[in-house]
Amino acid sequence: MSRCPIDPLRPLTDAESQALTQLSRSHSAPASGVARAAIVLAVARGAGYQQAARAAGRRSGDAVSRLVSRFNREGLAALRPRHAGGRRRVYGAPERGRILAAVARVPTPQRDGTASWSLATLQKSLRSAPDGLPAVSTFTLWQVLHEAGYAYQRTRSWCPTGQALRKRKGGVAAVTDPDAAPKKS
Repeated sequence: MSRCPIDPLRPLTDAESQALTQLSRSHSAPASGVARAAIVLAVARGAGYQQAARAAGRRSGDAVSRLVSRFNREGLAALRPRHAGGRRRVYGAPERGRILAAVARVPTPQRDGTASWSLATLQKSLRSAPDGLPAVSTFTLWQVLHEAGYAYQRTRSWCPTGQALRKRKGGVAAVTDPDAAPKKS
């Protein structure tokens, strides 16, 4: 017979029960979330931690215990994956905003040494600026630009994806592709 759990699962609300059931049956949700939902549902139905782990294809009853404790504290948010190793981001929202502000600025050949931004010239500009980022890498710049929807164009410049300036009879018009977001993924 197993020991009594230190932190037993609290009673589920109807909304939580419905959300857990829906997530546990999902074929398109991330597998980790589906497994966690199945584990919480099994424990809610009275299964032991080891049985719930085995039913969801896991081995550790201790991990189920930690998941149940976290679910008691956070609710459905406990099912979402957290940071799972690797380096944490060095640059937060202010630094990312600073990078995007630098990209939005049109480079001047005298000051920046270029007429269009490349990752190397953008890095050089940000490192030398008094309010810049002295240790920013080109990979960090690439990540920030891609997350913000920029892509390297044939014109050798970084432009927001799905936006273009077109010449029309009435002048230059900004054209936006409404399907840009689905095309990216």
